[in-house]
Amino acid sequence: MIRPLDNACRSSRDLSGVWHIAFDPDENGEAQGWHQGLARESALPIAIPGSWNEQLAEAGYMNYVGSAWLEVRFWLPPLAPGDEAVLRFGSVDYHADVWINGQPAGRSGAAMLPFEVPLDGLADPGSEVTLVVRVSNLLPVDGPTQRVTQSDYITEGRYRDEYLPAVRFDFFPYGGINRPVHLVTRPRAGLRDYRLTIDTETIKVHCALHEGQRLVASLSGFGGTWRGEAEGPDAAVRLAPDPARLWSPEEPNLYTLQLDVHAADATLIDRVTQRVGLRSFAVDGTQVLLNGAPYTLQGFGKHEDSPIHGRGLNPPQMIKDFRLLKWCGANSVRTSHYPYAEEFLDLADELGLLVIDEVFSINLDFRKVNAATLAAHKQAVAELIARDVNRTCVIAWSLSNEPGYLAESDYRTHSPAYWRELFGHARSLDPSRPLTHANVGYAGNDDPAFAEADLLMINRYHGWYSEPAQLDRAVARLNADFDAIAAHGKPILVAEFGADALAGQHASYDQLFTEEYQARFIRAYWQAITAHPAVVGGHIWAFADFRTAQHGRRVVHNLKGVFTRTREPKMAAWAVRELWCDEG
Repeated sequence: MIRPLDNACRSSRDLSGVWHIAFDPDENGEAQGWHQGLARESALPIAIPGSWNEQLAEAGYMNYVGSAWLEVRFWLPPLAPGDEAVLRFGSVDYHADVWINGQPAGRSGAAMLPFEVPLDGLADPGSEVTLVVRVSNLLPVDGPTQRVTQSDYITEGRYRDEYLPAVRFDFFPYGGINRPVHLVTRPRAGLRDYRLTIDTETIKVHCALHEGQRLVASLSGFGGTWRGEAEGPDAAVRLAPDPARLWSPEEPNLYTLQLDVHAADATLIDRVTQRVGLRSFAVDGTQVLLNGAPYTLQGFGKHEDSPIHGRGLNPPQMIKDFRLLKWCGANSVRTSHYPYAEEFLDLADELGLLVIDEVFSINLDFRKVNAATLAAHKQAVAELIARDVNRTCVIAWSLSNEPGYLAESDYRTHSPAYWRELFGHARSLDPSRPLTHANVGYAGNDDPAFAEADLLMINRYHGWYSEPAQLDRAVARLNADFDAIAAHGKPILVAEFGADALAGQHASYDQLFTEEYQARFIRAYWQAITAHPAVVGGHIWAFADFRTAQHGRRVVHNLKGVFTRTREPKMAAWAVRELWCDEG
């Protein structure tokens, strides 16, 4: 699926702004005709992109989980001959059904990923269009992230584990249209997709053309332009700039790739452009290699979370975050625990940040896994790879976070076949990138998924959830984990480690929740990480404090951020800068 573009052949209009919303806890909105349009006297204004939770907290919807209907009206301009119009949703959390002028038009696919809705036959060019979207932030029972309700906690006798709203994860279940919606016009006979294969010398372009079409590909940058042409149903072009300027976090050199599709009479039919870099990333024994050289991954897990916006795309904060990541000396992140907005990946490409791209699969409970779960998980992996496979910044695919979290016996008996199927599916879609998942300690140092993964990611909190405020014991357990997992003969990345700190809380001794202990915790872990030959780096949990569902162990936010939710640095941020920046 090609991103919205504006050029000689394509155009896009962002429909962001103030829409209207009506909530439907009883699921009777369609019976009342809401798909034909909302009555403004009973609907509330809401900013899109943006979550409904904090925007409409005072109206009673902070903790709302269920369906809501959103509406906007827009002008569909006349179309040029041969063009078509579609609506492109960046993502809707977690599911959407779409109506155009009262008619069903389409629905979303995997959660937190884009989907398109064609306007053919549903809207007349040169007229006003009524767009209605039914949104639900209620997760499916059989999805790769499974639904949890209050009754589940009661049935399982896990009263102390109950969150409000009920969730399977330790962040907030924001609902809404959280990324932009674009009205896209494009040529009907144009490109629908293309695939790039990049290394340190070449960029190879593969795309399907219609009969009689010809592809003209060009790569320009650093004073040169390289061109190639191809035709046929499976067109392929190889572009090799000489000398090649490589891309890395330290030097994020990007070229401009332009793909022009011509008709047999040389008429320009379509044009697509992308910024792309030359780089390689590979696993070699217990090392990872960037552009052929051993590399240490240092960075963070983080969330798409900000005050008032919720998970809604927040460009000013995104720019701020990248500046702070660079200030800390970070070179990598994991998109914990879902695919991030494409605008985030744009900046990662441009500013130089390695990305481990994670599908939305959290705390998968293998007591409840079935064939439908695996099918949905495979679909989510396929849609993630389809969206991001051409990204320079994306170095690996993470297929799940902390499965087996409940230490259920079914995990060890049922997961090996599940992982073989899922990892094999991902590898068939993109054999060029390493595959991984994030292991939780409950799943053990012999996690069945390790047999399928290329890079072994582990989440560890010795010194916080166990051995509280006892760093000597914590580091000893961490090193024991390293030694046990190193027996797999693959590189290890500590994908999560950290401690909560309430900004302004201090002590002269090791005390949980103080800024001093958080900083000491991170220093102790980093020393162990860099000392072990099989460990290739670590990602601190977390970059910034973020809102969670309500629970007795959380004070509104998860406080493991080295920055506050509003991006003020804690002592730990300065400690990280000293660890990762040569200039200290």
